Amino acid sequence: MKKFIFYFSTYLVVSFVSFLTFAKLMPVTSKSTVTPVEQKTNDVAKVPGVLSFEGPKTEICPLNGEKFTREEKEIWSTRRPLTVMIENHLDSRPQSGLSNADIVYEAVAEGGITRFMGVFYCNAVKGASNKYDVGPVRSARTYFLDLASEYADYPLYTHVGGANCSAVKDPVTGRQIGPCTTNKKALAIEQIAEYGWNNQGTWGDLSQFSLPYKVCRREPERIGPDTAMEHTMYCSTKELWNTAADRGLTNETVAKKNSWDKNYKAWKFTASETPATTASKISFDFWSGYKDYSVVWNYDLATNVYLRENGGKVHTDLNTQKQISAKNIVVQFVKEQRSVDEHLHNLYEVIGSGKGLLFQNGVKSEITWSKASRTARTVFKDGSGKEVNFIPGQIWIEILPLNTEVSYEG
Repeated sequence: MKKFIFYFSTYLVVSFVSFLTFAKLMPVTSKSTVTPVEQKTNDVAKVPGVLSFEGPKTEICPLNGEKFTREEKEIWSTRRPLTVMIENHLDSRPQSGLSNADIVYEAVAEGGITRFMGVFYCNAVKGASNKYDVGPVRSARTYFLDLASEYADYPLYTHVGGANCSAVKDPVTGRQIGPCTTNKKALAIEQIAEYGWNNQGTWGDLSQFSLPYKVCRREPERIGPDTAMEHTMYCSTKELWNTAADRGLTNETVAKKNSWDKNYKAWKFTASETPATTASKISFDFWSGYKDYSVVWNYDLATNVYLRENGGKVHTDLNTQKQISAKNIVVQFVKEQRSVDEHLHNLYEVIGSGKGLLFQNGVKSEITWSKASRTARTVFKDGSGKEVNFIPGQIWIEILPLNTEVSYEG
Protein backbone atom coordinates (compact mmCIF):
# COMPACT_ATOMS: atom_id res chain seq x y z
CA MET A 1 0.00 0.00 0.00
CA LYS A 2 2.89 2.36 0.86
CA LYS A 3 4.52 1.59 -2.52
CA PHE A 4 1.25 2.44 -4.32
CA ILE A 5 0.96 5.81 -2.53
CA PHE A 6 4.61 6.59 -3.34
CA TYR A 7 4.28 5.80 -7.07
CA PHE A 8 0.95 7.62 -7.40
CA SER A 9 2.35 10.75 -5.67
CA THR A 10 5.40 10.66 -7.96
CA TYR A 11 3.10 10.42 -11.00
CA LEU A 12 1.14 13.51 -9.96
CA VAL A 13 4.29 15.60 -9.37
CA VAL A 14 5.82 14.61 -12.74
CA SER A 15 2.56 15.34 -14.57
CA PHE A 16 2.25 18.82 -12.99
CA VAL A 17 5.86 19.71 -13.84
CA SER A 18 5.40 18.49 -17.43
CA PHE A 19 2.25 20.62 -17.81
CA LEU A 20 4.04 23.79 -16.61
CA THR A 21 6.98 23.15 -18.92
CA PHE A 22 4.68 22.52 -21.90
CA ALA A 23 2.68 25.71 -21.24
CA LYS A 24 5.82 27.88 -21.06
CA LEU A 25 7.60 26.40 -24.07
CA MET A 26 4.66 26.14 -26.50
CA PRO A 27 3.53 29.34 -28.31
CA VAL A 28 0.09 30.71 -27.53
CA THR A 29 -2.40 30.36 -30.41
CA SER A 30 -5.75 32.03 -30.76
CA LYS A 31 -8.90 30.18 -31.79
CA SER A 32 -9.69 32.95 -34.29
CA THR A 33 -7.74 35.83 -35.77
CA VAL A 34 -10.99 37.65 -36.60
CA THR A 35 -12.38 40.11 -34.10
CA PRO A 36 -16.06 39.72 -33.16
CA VAL A 37 -16.95 42.75 -35.28
CA GLU A 38 -15.02 41.43 -38.31
CA GLN A 39 -16.55 38.00 -37.88
CA LYS A 40 -20.03 39.45 -37.90
CA THR A 41 -19.22 41.34 -41.09
CA ASN A 42 -17.54 38.47 -42.92
CA ASP A 43 -19.85 35.67 -41.84
CA VAL A 44 -23.16 36.71 -43.43
CA ALA A 45 -25.53 33.78 -43.26
CA LYS A 46 -27.47 32.82 -46.37
CA VAL A 47 -31.20 33.07 -45.86
CA PRO A 48 -32.86 29.80 -46.93
CA GLY A 49 -35.01 30.24 -50.02
CA VAL A 50 -33.75 33.74 -50.82
CA LEU A 51 -31.62 34.05 -53.95
CA SER A 52 -28.67 36.42 -54.21
CA PHE A 53 -27.89 37.95 -57.60
CA GLU A 54 -24.58 39.59 -58.44
CA GLY A 55 -23.59 41.84 -61.30
CA PRO A 56 -24.61 45.23 -62.66
CA LYS A 57 -28.26 46.22 -62.31
CA THR A 58 -29.12 47.29 -65.83
CA GLU A 59 -32.58 45.82 -66.44
CA ILE A 60 -35.63 47.98 -65.67
CA CYS A 61 -38.72 46.34 -64.20
CA PRO A 62 -41.78 47.36 -66.26
CA LEU A 63 -44.00 47.43 -63.16
CA ASN A 64 -42.05 49.51 -60.64
CA GLY A 65 -39.15 50.95 -62.65
CA GLU A 66 -36.51 49.49 -60.32
CA LYS A 67 -33.28 48.12 -61.80
CA PHE A 68 -32.33 44.46 -61.54
CA THR A 69 -29.61 42.18 -62.92
CA ARG A 70 -29.86 40.50 -66.30
CA GLU A 71 -30.14 37.14 -64.54
CA GLU A 72 -33.21 38.32 -62.64
CA LYS A 73 -34.83 39.59 -65.83
CA GLU A 74 -34.28 36.21 -67.48
CA ILE A 75 -36.45 34.70 -64.75
CA TRP A 76 -39.32 37.21 -64.69
CA SER A 77 -39.40 37.32 -68.51
CA THR A 78 -40.69 33.74 -68.53
CA ARG A 79 -43.71 34.70 -66.42
CA ARG A 80 -46.60 37.14 -66.23
CA PRO A 81 -47.50 39.27 -63.19
CA LEU A 82 -49.11 37.44 -60.30
CA THR A 83 -51.83 39.18 -58.27
CA VAL A 84 -52.70 37.87 -54.81
CA MET A 85 -55.48 38.83 -52.38
CA ILE A 86 -53.93 39.30 -48.93
CA GLU A 87 -56.14 40.08 -45.97
CA ASN A 88 -55.64 42.77 -43.35
CA HIS A 89 -57.93 41.65 -40.55
CA LEU A 90 -56.46 42.51 -37.17
CA ASP A 91 -55.96 38.78 -36.49
CA SER A 92 -54.11 38.18 -39.78
CA ARG A 93 -51.08 40.33 -38.99
CA PRO A 94 -48.21 40.28 -39.65
CA GLN A 95 -48.78 39.25 -43.26
CA SER A 96 -46.22 37.45 -45.40
CA GLY A 97 -44.91 38.70 -48.72
CA LEU A 98 -46.04 42.31 -49.03
CA SER A 99 -42.43 43.50 -49.18
CA ASN A 100 -41.80 41.34 -52.26
CA ALA A 101 -44.64 42.90 -54.26
CA ASP A 102 -43.83 45.51 -56.90
CA ILE A 103 -47.19 47.22 -56.40
CA VAL A 104 -49.74 46.95 -53.57
CA TYR A 105 -53.37 48.07 -53.68
CA GLU A 106 -55.42 48.57 -50.52
CA ALA A 107 -59.19 49.05 -50.24
CA VAL A 108 -62.00 48.12 -47.85
CA ALA A 109 -63.26 44.55 -48.35
CA GLU A 110 -66.13 44.59 -45.86
CA GLY A 111 -67.19 46.29 -42.65
CA GLY A 112 -64.35 48.81 -42.67
CA ILE A 113 -61.73 46.04 -42.86
CA THR A 114 -59.21 46.62 -45.62
CA ARG A 115 -57.66 44.08 -47.96
CA PHE A 116 -54.53 44.13 -50.11
CA MET A 117 -53.85 42.99 -53.63
CA GLY A 118 -50.14 42.49 -54.17
CA VAL A 119 -48.77 42.47 -57.72
CA PHE A 120 -45.71 40.21 -57.87
CA TYR A 121 -43.32 40.11 -60.81
CA CYS A 122 -39.75 41.47 -60.66
CA ASN A 123 -39.07 41.82 -56.95
CA ALA A 124 -40.42 38.34 -56.16
CA VAL A 125 -37.70 36.69 -58.25
CA LYS A 126 -35.39 36.62 -55.22
CA GLY A 127 -37.86 34.44 -53.31
CA ALA A 128 -38.55 34.41 -49.58
CA SER A 129 -37.45 32.59 -46.46
CA ASN A 130 -40.73 30.68 -46.25
CA LYS A 131 -41.80 28.24 -48.97
CA TYR A 132 -45.42 29.39 -48.62
CA ASP A 133 -44.34 32.98 -48.90
CA VAL A 134 -47.54 34.97 -49.37
CA GLY A 135 -50.67 35.31 -47.24
CA PRO A 136 -52.96 34.99 -45.47
CA VAL A 137 -54.88 34.74 -48.76
CA ARG A 138 -58.56 35.69 -48.76
CA SER A 139 -61.53 36.07 -51.08
CA ALA A 140 -62.12 37.95 -54.33
CA ARG A 141 -63.87 41.29 -54.74
CA THR A 142 -65.10 42.78 -58.03
CA TYR A 143 -63.15 46.03 -57.88
CA PHE A 144 -59.91 44.12 -57.34
CA LEU A 145 -60.75 42.16 -60.51
CA ASP A 146 -60.92 45.49 -62.36
CA LEU A 147 -57.42 46.32 -61.11
CA ALA A 148 -55.97 42.85 -61.75
CA SER A 149 -57.19 43.12 -65.34
CA GLU A 150 -54.46 45.71 -65.98
CA TYR A 151 -51.73 43.09 -65.60
CA ALA A 152 -52.20 40.76 -68.57
CA ASP A 153 -54.64 39.71 -71.24
CA TYR A 154 -55.49 36.89 -68.79
CA PRO A 155 -54.04 37.88 -65.42
CA LEU A 156 -53.03 35.47 -62.68
CA TYR A 157 -55.45 36.14 -59.83
CA THR A 158 -54.99 34.28 -56.52
CA HIS A 159 -57.79 34.14 -53.94
CA VAL A 160 -59.84 31.84 -51.67
CA GLY A 161 -63.39 31.91 -53.01
CA GLY A 162 -65.22 35.21 -53.17
CA ALA A 163 -68.53 37.03 -53.38
CA ASN A 164 -70.95 34.89 -55.41
CA CYS A 165 -74.61 34.20 -56.09
CA SER A 166 -75.67 33.29 -52.58
CA ALA A 167 -79.25 32.03 -52.35
CA VAL A 168 -81.49 30.02 -50.06
CA LYS A 169 -80.65 26.28 -50.20
CA ASP A 170 -83.05 23.37 -50.31
CA PRO A 171 -82.69 21.61 -46.92
CA VAL A 172 -82.91 18.18 -48.59
CA THR A 173 -80.87 18.49 -51.79
CA GLY A 174 -78.60 21.37 -50.76
CA ARG A 175 -79.23 23.06 -54.11
CA GLN A 176 -79.82 26.77 -54.29
CA ILE A 177 -83.40 27.84 -54.70
CA GLY A 178 -84.81 31.29 -55.24
CA PRO A 179 -83.03 34.42 -56.43
CA CYS A 180 -79.47 35.46 -55.60
CA THR A 181 -79.14 37.48 -52.43
CA THR A 182 -75.91 39.08 -53.66
CA ASN A 183 -75.99 42.30 -55.65
CA LYS A 184 -75.25 41.53 -59.30
CA LYS A 185 -72.43 44.06 -59.40
CA ALA A 186 -70.68 42.29 -56.51
CA LEU A 187 -70.65 38.79 -58.06
CA ALA A 188 -66.89 38.29 -58.21
CA ILE A 189 -66.90 34.53 -58.86
CA GLU A 190 -69.41 34.84 -61.70
CA GLN A 191 -67.44 37.71 -63.22
CA ILE A 192 -64.22 35.67 -63.19
CA ALA A 193 -65.99 33.05 -65.30
CA GLU A 194 -67.46 35.74 -67.58
CA TYR A 195 -64.00 37.19 -68.26
CA GLY A 196 -62.74 33.80 -69.47
CA TRP A 197 -60.30 33.35 -66.61
CA ASN A 198 -61.53 29.76 -66.07
CA ASN A 199 -61.38 28.62 -69.69
CA GLN A 200 -58.98 26.05 -71.12
CA GLY A 201 -55.86 27.86 -72.28
CA THR A 202 -56.70 31.12 -70.47
CA TRP A 203 -57.15 29.72 -66.98
CA GLY A 204 -55.55 32.53 -64.99
CA ASP A 205 -57.92 32.19 -62.03
CA LEU A 206 -55.89 30.70 -59.17
CA SER A 207 -58.63 30.00 -56.68
CA GLN A 208 -57.25 28.01 -53.79
CA PHE A 209 -60.17 25.59 -54.14
CA SER A 210 -58.66 24.32 -57.42
CA LEU A 211 -55.05 24.13 -56.24
CA PRO A 212 -53.14 21.23 -54.65
CA TYR A 213 -51.49 21.26 -51.24
CA LYS A 214 -48.04 22.03 -52.63
CA VAL A 215 -49.34 25.35 -53.97
CA CYS A 216 -51.45 26.59 -51.05
CA ARG A 217 -51.97 25.19 -47.56
CA ARG A 218 -53.21 26.18 -44.14
CA GLU A 219 -50.63 26.93 -41.47
CA PRO A 220 -52.77 27.35 -38.33
CA GLU A 221 -49.95 28.36 -35.99
CA ARG A 222 -47.94 30.58 -38.32
CA ILE A 223 -48.84 33.82 -36.55
CA GLY A 224 -50.04 32.33 -33.26
CA PRO A 225 -51.69 29.22 -31.81
CA ASP A 226 -55.09 30.88 -31.40
CA THR A 227 -55.44 32.10 -35.01
CA ALA A 228 -58.88 31.43 -36.51
CA MET A 229 -58.93 29.09 -39.52
CA GLU A 230 -59.93 31.80 -42.01
CA HIS A 231 -56.65 33.61 -41.34
CA THR A 232 -54.33 30.67 -42.07
CA MET A 233 -54.13 30.17 -45.85
CA TYR A 234 -50.70 30.75 -47.39
CA CYS A 235 -49.49 30.12 -50.94
CA SER A 236 -46.19 29.66 -52.73
CA THR A 237 -45.57 32.27 -55.44
CA LYS A 238 -43.17 29.85 -57.13
CA GLU A 239 -45.78 27.10 -57.31
CA LEU A 240 -48.48 29.55 -58.41
CA TRP A 241 -46.29 30.48 -61.39
CA ASN A 242 -45.62 26.78 -62.05
CA THR A 243 -49.36 26.10 -62.05
CA ALA A 244 -49.92 28.95 -64.52
CA ALA A 245 -47.20 27.58 -66.79
CA ASP A 246 -48.85 24.14 -66.74
CA ARG A 247 -52.04 25.87 -67.93
CA GLY A 248 -50.29 27.57 -70.84
CA LEU A 249 -49.85 30.95 -69.20
CA THR A 250 -46.17 31.91 -69.09
CA ASN A 251 -45.00 35.24 -70.49
CA GLU A 252 -47.14 34.14 -73.42
CA THR A 253 -50.78 33.14 -73.62
CA VAL A 254 -50.23 29.94 -75.58
CA ALA A 255 -53.88 29.59 -76.62
CA LYS A 256 -53.88 33.11 -78.07
CA LYS A 257 -50.28 33.05 -79.33
CA ASN A 258 -49.41 36.46 -77.93
CA SER A 259 -47.50 37.98 -75.01
CA TRP A 260 -49.22 38.99 -71.78
CA ASP A 261 -48.02 42.58 -72.17
CA LYS A 262 -49.16 43.13 -75.77
CA ASN A 263 -51.43 45.95 -74.58
CA TYR A 264 -49.74 46.71 -71.26
CA LYS A 265 -48.91 50.36 -70.63
CA ALA A 266 -46.03 50.87 -68.21
CA TRP A 267 -46.00 53.91 -65.95
CA LYS A 268 -43.20 56.45 -66.21
CA PHE A 269 -40.22 56.21 -63.86
CA THR A 270 -38.09 59.26 -64.49
CA ALA A 271 -38.58 61.19 -61.26
CA SER A 272 -35.33 62.15 -59.56
CA GLU A 273 -34.80 61.49 -55.87
CA THR A 274 -34.71 64.92 -54.26
CA PRO A 275 -35.67 64.39 -50.60
CA ALA A 276 -37.60 67.10 -48.79
CA THR A 277 -39.83 67.19 -45.72
CA THR A 278 -42.99 69.07 -46.65
CA ALA A 279 -45.05 65.91 -46.18
CA SER A 280 -43.16 63.80 -43.67
CA LYS A 281 -46.17 62.10 -42.10
CA ILE A 282 -49.31 60.92 -43.93
CA SER A 283 -52.32 59.62 -42.00
CA PHE A 284 -55.89 58.61 -42.81
CA ASP A 285 -58.77 56.28 -41.93
CA PHE A 286 -60.56 54.27 -44.61
CA TRP A 287 -63.76 54.42 -42.55
CA SER A 288 -64.24 56.84 -39.70
CA GLY A 289 -64.01 55.12 -36.33
CA TYR A 290 -62.21 51.98 -37.55
CA LYS A 291 -58.88 52.71 -35.89
CA ASP A 292 -57.55 49.16 -36.24
CA TYR A 293 -57.25 49.92 -39.97
CA SER A 294 -55.90 53.45 -39.72
CA VAL A 295 -52.78 54.05 -41.80
CA VAL A 296 -49.75 56.21 -41.15
CA TRP A 297 -46.82 56.56 -43.55
CA ASN A 298 -43.76 58.18 -41.95
CA TYR A 299 -41.17 59.61 -44.31
CA ASP A 300 -37.55 58.64 -43.63
CA LEU A 301 -35.31 61.34 -45.08
CA ALA A 302 -32.12 59.26 -44.86
CA THR A 303 -33.42 56.46 -47.09
CA ASN A 304 -36.09 58.44 -48.98
CA VAL A 305 -38.82 55.90 -48.25
CA TYR A 306 -42.14 55.94 -46.42
CA LEU A 307 -42.47 53.54 -43.47
CA ARG A 308 -45.89 52.08 -42.78
CA GLU A 309 -47.91 51.86 -39.58
CA ASN A 310 -51.21 50.00 -39.45
CA GLY A 311 -53.72 50.33 -36.62
CA GLY A 312 -51.28 52.38 -34.54
CA LYS A 313 -48.47 49.82 -34.77
CA VAL A 314 -45.41 49.33 -36.95
CA HIS A 315 -46.48 47.22 -39.93
CA THR A 316 -43.95 44.45 -40.58
CA ASP A 317 -43.58 41.64 -43.09
CA LEU A 318 -43.41 38.25 -41.36
CA ASN A 319 -40.96 36.95 -43.98
CA THR A 320 -38.37 39.66 -43.40
CA GLN A 321 -39.27 40.88 -39.88
CA LYS A 322 -38.76 44.40 -41.28
CA GLN A 323 -41.11 47.36 -41.43
CA ILE A 324 -42.97 47.71 -44.72
CA SER A 325 -41.78 50.63 -46.83
CA ALA A 326 -42.52 52.22 -50.19
CA LYS A 327 -41.01 54.85 -52.48
CA ASN A 328 -44.36 56.12 -53.78
CA ILE A 329 -47.73 56.48 -52.02
CA VAL A 330 -50.75 57.12 -54.23
CA VAL A 331 -54.08 58.07 -52.68
CA GLN A 332 -56.89 57.43 -55.17
CA PHE A 333 -60.30 58.87 -54.26
CA VAL A 334 -63.20 56.83 -55.70
CA LYS A 335 -66.97 56.62 -55.37
CA GLU A 336 -68.05 54.13 -52.70
CA GLN A 337 -71.33 52.20 -52.49
CA ARG A 338 -71.53 50.73 -49.03
CA SER A 339 -73.42 47.55 -48.05
CA VAL A 340 -75.19 47.04 -51.38
CA ASP A 341 -76.83 43.77 -50.30
CA GLU A 342 -77.66 41.73 -47.22
CA HIS A 343 -74.11 40.37 -47.21
CA LEU A 344 -72.85 43.96 -46.72
CA HIS A 345 -70.73 43.93 -49.87
CA ASN A 346 -69.14 47.23 -50.91
CA LEU A 347 -68.47 48.55 -54.40
CA TYR A 348 -65.71 50.95 -55.44
CA GLU A 349 -65.68 52.62 -58.85
CA VAL A 350 -62.09 52.26 -60.00
CA ILE A 351 -63.19 52.54 -63.64
CA GLY A 352 -63.77 56.15 -64.61
CA SER A 353 -61.85 59.18 -63.39
CA GLY A 354 -61.24 61.22 -60.28
CA LYS A 355 -58.77 63.02 -58.07
CA GLY A 356 -55.93 61.86 -55.90
CA LEU A 357 -52.69 62.61 -54.10
CA LEU A 358 -49.12 61.50 -54.73
CA PHE A 359 -46.48 61.39 -51.99
CA GLN A 360 -42.84 60.94 -52.96
CA ASN A 361 -39.54 62.48 -51.87
CA GLY A 362 -41.35 63.75 -48.77
CA VAL A 363 -43.57 65.99 -50.91
CA LYS A 364 -47.32 65.97 -51.61
CA SER A 365 -48.74 66.57 -55.10
CA GLU A 366 -52.31 66.91 -56.35
CA ILE A 367 -53.03 64.42 -59.14
CA THR A 368 -55.88 62.97 -61.19
CA TRP A 369 -56.57 59.41 -62.25
CA SER A 370 -58.45 57.79 -65.15
CA LYS A 371 -59.24 54.25 -66.26
CA ALA A 372 -61.25 53.91 -69.46
CA SER A 373 -62.34 50.28 -69.09
CA ARG A 374 -61.77 47.14 -67.04
CA THR A 375 -58.75 46.10 -69.10
CA ALA A 376 -57.37 49.63 -69.54
CA ARG A 377 -54.39 50.83 -67.53
CA THR A 378 -55.02 53.38 -64.79
CA VAL A 379 -53.22 56.59 -65.72
CA PHE A 380 -52.16 59.16 -63.12
CA LYS A 381 -51.51 62.76 -64.19
CA ASP A 382 -50.14 65.82 -62.42
CA GLY A 383 -51.73 69.26 -62.19
CA SER A 384 -50.45 70.26 -65.63
CA GLY A 385 -52.03 67.24 -67.28
CA LYS A 386 -48.77 65.34 -67.77
CA GLU A 387 -48.44 61.73 -66.74
CA VAL A 388 -46.96 61.31 -63.26
CA ASN A 389 -43.32 60.27 -62.95
CA PHE A 390 -42.79 57.67 -60.24
CA ILE A 391 -39.57 57.04 -58.35
CA PRO A 392 -38.28 53.52 -59.11
CA GLY A 393 -39.33 51.25 -56.26
CA GLN A 394 -42.42 49.86 -54.60
CA ILE A 395 -45.71 51.69 -55.15
CA TRP A 396 -48.66 51.59 -52.73
CA ILE A 397 -52.07 52.65 -54.03
CA GLU A 398 -54.52 53.52 -51.27
CA ILE A 399 -58.11 53.48 -52.60
CA LEU A 400 -60.21 55.75 -50.39
CA PRO A 401 -63.86 56.84 -50.53
CA LEU A 402 -64.54 60.33 -51.85
CA ASN A 403 -64.07 63.16 -49.34
CA THR A 404 -61.90 61.06 -47.02
CA GLU A 405 -59.65 63.33 -44.98
CA VAL A 406 -55.94 62.77 -45.52
CA SER A 407 -53.63 64.55 -43.09
CA TYR A 408 -50.01 65.29 -43.77
CA GLU A 409 -47.36 67.07 -41.75
CA GLY A 410 -44.25 68.88 -42.90
